[in-house]
Amino acid sequence: MNYLKISLGIFAALAASRFIPHPPNFTSLIALSFYIPALLGTRFIPALILSFAVTDFIIGFHSTLLFTWGSVLLISFLPTYFSRGITKRISGALLGALVFFVITNFGVWSGGMYGYSMSGLVMCYTMAIPFFAYSLISTVLFSTTIEIIYKFDLIKKTLKLYTLN
Repeated sequence: MNYLKISLGIFAALAASRFIPHPPNFTSLIALSFYIPALLGTRFIPALILSFAVTDFIIGFHSTLLFTWGSVLLISFLPTYFSRGITKRISGALLGALVFFVITNFGVWSGGMYGYSMSGLVMCYTMAIPFFAYSLISTVLFSTTIEIIYKFDLIKKTLKLYTLN
């Protein structure tokens, strides 16, 4: 039952940031993709992917779907190396933004929009830089928010321990 409640919370957080009007790529997706496994464990990765799939179903599927879902899956395994300490976690989330940028824009290029050449590949990544800026900003903001919530939860747990003794 707890797994279901947490999974519904994951869906609500992801859906809210995807459905509320926002600048392109300014969502909690990358931060959640990193922090859910980092703080809750890898057993919640399927809930994350399923939430992403359901919101994509509502928004509409697209040709780079496998690249976006694949990057989310890869980002969810980054906490294995970046889960100790706030600086490492935020660095890991930012690395997740870079992973998302590289993989999804490769997917855009492979769709043929920019031509199948090195100059087309460079053009694809160059045109995506403004979107990457939004991804970085949103990842920092959502990661910081998650870190603050996490810290306050630790404070509550500590206060409960002191009141029990």
